[in-house]
Amino acid sequence: MIPKEEDCRRRYRGVFDTLSPNLGAEILRYGWSKPGVLSLGQGEGCRVTPDFIIDAAMQAAKEGKTFYGPVLGVQALREEISAYYKRIYDLDMPVNRIYVTSSGTTAMHLALTSVLDEGDEVLAVTPIWKNLMGAVELAEARIMEMPLDFDEKTGWSLDLDKFFDSVTDKTKALLLVTPSNPTGWVMPEPIVAEIVKFAREKDLWIIADEVYARLVYEGRAAPSFLEAADPLDKLFVVNSFSKAWAMTGWRLGWLIGPSCAENKIRDLILYDNLGVSNFIQYGGIEALKNGESFIEDQLNLWKRNQETLNEFFSNYPKVLAAPSDAGFYSFFKVEGEENCVDFARRLIDEAKLSIAPGISFGKSTKGWMRLCYAVSEQKLADGLNRLAKVL
Repeated sequence: MIPKEEDCRRRYRGVFDTLSPNLGAEILRYGWSKPGVLSLGQGEGCRVTPDFIIDAAMQAAKEGKTFYGPVLGVQALREEISAYYKRIYDLDMPVNRIYVTSSGTTAMHLALTSVLDEGDEVLAVTPIWKNLMGAVELAEARIMEMPLDFDEKTGWSLDLDKFFDSVTDKTKALLLVTPSNPTGWVMPEPIVAEIVKFAREKDLWIIADEVYARLVYEGRAAPSFLEAADPLDKLFVVNSFSKAWAMTGWRLGWLIGPSCAENKIRDLILYDNLGVSNFIQYGGIEALKNGESFIEDQLNLWKRNQETLNEFFSNYPKVLAAPSDAGFYSFFKVEGEENCVDFARRLIDEAKLSIAPGISFGKSTKGWMRLCYAVSEQKLADGLNRLAKVL
């Protein structure tokens, strides 16, 4: 017998009552329901996964790597991730601190589940992706927002003293995303070091999302919390193959934590999904080994698109925006449009354009909008022509 909806809600009352609505997802669905709508709302690039990555995974499947694999990931991929950190950051990362996961989102859930108890508070620098806040809620903890400051001339910044003063006796962890989705803000190295020092003194966990670390417009990578931390610090770092290597549909990521977390993370993965598909991980190995030129090609396209956006917005004095230092989003505000959900619906109805409302990323940015420019130059031009009709 199929249970009634009210029975399901009664059974999972705690989860249903804890989760806040995802208004960004609702807008995406609304756009999909309308014919002829162009979407610049979803956070992924336009490039298909490169052939050399696909070929490596297919070859592994043909060689019989279609059975259960090691719960924490195949040894070869864990070793390649270790080599990657040595190459990019000059860090010696032991394999027993590296856990392969079925997406960066899963890595975030694992990290939060392993450290949070019911009623704990997580202090997050916002705006951040709604799914990260949802992961905290699913762990039956509370998300406390510390918004970035915005200045028209200098862009986004973090008031570190105010951030530290926001910690309470209920704070269990600090949730930090750098580079930021949606602002493109990159946390400077001195601030990273200060936060690591503060968390150590206050006995707090740091959960750092570094998924966009390679998508910086200056330098090779954004500063990593791993560079400032000691091996035994209470730190989890989340990363993913999705953005840098155009592998959003592969659902492949990794988590780095203290070595003492290895057994707990293994058990959590074991009870969740038994680990990542075996053959898929060989695509990840190839991405790390030979994917640098592909990352550079994507960045070149996104730089051109960002310049196009900057020129476009310069024609509209009522648009408030700052160029991104990383990632592939423009986060902007239109004077007089304080309800971003209504504005997003109006864009769909009047201009056939779908972009993400800022309320999806935190309470402080309810008047903002996120536009993804990781698209072809032709698609971006089409999208901006549609946006101009409403501006």
